[in-house]
Amino acid sequence: MIEYAGSAWHDRAMTSRPTEAQNLRDLARLRRVRDRIDREYAQPLDVEALARGANMSAGHLSREFRLAYGESPYSYLMTRRIERAMALLRRGDLSVTEVCFEVGCGSLGTFSTRFTELVGVPPSTYRRQAAGATAGMPSCVAKQVTRPIRNREAPASEPQ
Repeated sequence: MIEYAGSAWHDRAMTSRPTEAQNLRDLARLRRVRDRIDREYAQPLDVEALARGANMSAGHLSREFRLAYGESPYSYLMTRRIERAMALLRRGDLSVTEVCFEVGCGSLGTFSTRFTELVGVPPSTYRRQAAGATAGMPSCVAKQVTRPIRNREAPASEPQ
């Protein structure tokens, strides 16, 4: 039998708590994943592709991302897409379908459902209402005022 006592491998194998240095490395990788989502939100991204880019398994990335940022990588990606869609819909020169594909969504149904969950109204209603709501407002202020609510917290809209 080979004895590994006293080796670095043995010390790591006997403890399941990550070191502070490992935690910092993981956080840096998670920041790179988040930055990639922010940059490439319109590209076809999925958790597996993001995990490969960070040299992590998809499950580990999802767990660690949720611990660090309070939501899954997919939820964060969809929020970025919806934020961009809101800006495009406020502009008013694209249809809802065009906006859906412009922000990287492959399904109009999924886009509309997620948009409604985050914003509280369907994209077509938002487009009509937002046309005049932010008129004359600097775009940086309009973006902050119209930022979607995450994690399905949009208040239910009253029937009209």
